[in-house]
Amino acid sequence: MRRRAILGGLAALAAGPAVAASTRPPRPGRRLNTDDFRHGLEQWALEAEKPAKVSALDGVLDIDTPAGLTLWFRPELVGPMLIQYQAQAVSAGGPNDRVSDLNAFWMARDADGGGPLATPRTGAFADYDTLKTYYVGQGGNGNTSTRFRRYVGRPGERPLLPRHDHAAADEMLFPNRWQTVRLVADGGRIQYWNDDRKLFELDDAEPYTRGWFGLRTTFSHLRVRRFRVYALGH
Repeated sequence: MRRRAILGGLAALAAGPAVAASTRPPRPGRRLNTDDFRHGLEQWALEAEKPAKVSALDGVLDIDTPAGLTLWFRPELVGPMLIQYQAQAVSAGGPNDRVSDLNAFWMARDADGGGPLATPRTGAFADYDTLKTYYVGQGGNGNTSTRFRRYVGRPGERPLLPRHDHAAADEMLFPNRWQTVRLVADGGRIQYWNDDRKLFELDDAEPYTRGWFGLRTTFSHLRVRRFRVYALGH
């Protein structure tokens, strides 16, 4: 039974007609949400597995954590939309400066349809299996893997297609360099862009069209700036 359920999740990932190839990042339309990280963390909810240092000061969100951590953006987001921000993996000799795990959930909801903030989690990765969400882990496993998943809301299941499991060095994180992340939810067209390069695209036959964004990492030191959410310009 468990094997059939996992195969069903993978089938949902693969379902749907082919999408037209796009070679440029989507054009942002009207700005819906923003955080310039000059007024603290009032727009964010923190879930941390162990005590971590998280601050928003002078335009930069700084996350220094020894274990799993998720920061949820409090407003619900409704597609079609584009989430965009710049991130940097810090390597400066600190205890958590591992250069690893620039991760994100988007369009996330609990399996029962509620928002993830209604059910606080510990920050441990397995706690998020019960979400229905899109997820990318860039530079995971000590900066050796970059993966896309479509979570199906069942504990222990994180469907992963072979084509969504990348190991190329130029798709990982570069120490101390700002990289632009773009997350797209445009009906059934789901994309993840790093700088101006599209790393993942999925045509989802049963898309998640509204939900929450969560910035996720583990045992790392990240900086984030210029967080924006846009309606998509067509």
